[in-house]
Amino acid sequence: MGAADSLDALLARVKFGADGLVPAVAQQHDTGEVLMLAWMSAESLRATLSSRRVTYWSRSRKSLWRKGDTSGHEQHLVDLRLDCDGDAILLLVDQAGPACHLERRSCFFTALRDGAAVDVPDAEAVPTGARGRT
Repeated sequence: MGAADSLDALLARVKFGADGLVPAVAQQHDTGEVLMLAWMSAESLRATLSSRRVTYWSRSRKSLWRKGDTSGHEQHLVDLRLDCDGDAILLLVDQAGPACHLERRSCFFTALRDGAAVDVPDAEAVPTGARGRT
């Protein structure tokens, strides 16, 4: 079985939604830190697996979005896993710089504490100027 056959077999197991997308969680491969949630299409999944640079589908721009092309904050794929139902993807990545467009290492930095939403202090900020460039 060749690489194309393996990719087709993987894609056949993915349960894309009616919009042709599947949620993908990016996790830092060596620390387990959850970095972000984005969406992937069959085309972005193919691009990711062929280049090992993570490519998502931007719902707002309605186009492929290769993480880091604008900001330099690339995600390099280490491993990819499907959940048991095939309707979600886990991307184990090597993240260069922040994953969040709000200058944080992770997009998951707001917690509910004593009934209030607060930013958790261990979320890593990056220098001003990188804001909005994902």
